[in-house]
Amino acid sequence: MLMPKKNRVAIYEALFKDGVLVAEKDFTMDKHGSIEVPNLHVVKAMMSLKSRGYVKEQFAWRHYYWYLTNEGIQYLRDFLHLPPEIVPSTLKRQARSDASKPRGRDAPSRPQGGEDRRDYRRGAPDSDKKADSGAGTTAPGDIQFRGGFGGGFGRGGGKPATSDE
Repeated sequence: MLMPKKNRVAIYEALFKDGVLVAEKDFTMDKHGSIEVPNLHVVKAMMSLKSRGYVKEQFAWRHYYWYLTNEGIQYLRDFLHLPPEIVPSTLKRQARSDASKPRGRDAPSRPQGGEDRRDYRRGAPDSDKKADSGAGTTAPGDIQFRGGFGGGFGRGGGKPATSDE
């Protein structure tokens, strides 16, 4: 597609700066969301890069997502006349502050809590653990099984035969 070179350069600069680019699948939009060029120009320029293998494309929920490949980074460096020191932000390492997380012997130890756990499991010395366990609890011998929904006869076969008769 024919488009002004300033639009193509703006698209390529935005792509190289972030390493990724997103565009909605709406070819009638006057402007792209983050670049001051028509959305159609963005989509067609990225299709061209995709056909040459310089970007990978994902499509979901009416949005295109493009990711630069290593070949695409090299191509855009040559096209935009950038030095090799400049890299897309997706390849930059984020600086971590090591002071925020102490490691090794300097780290504060977790409370061991062994005494608390033992006390919880044993219960307080003057309490009855069975009585304190709550309403509805019964001793193992006191469990009763009554017929539930449907009486347990299965598939409408009627009452089971009794040996009283």
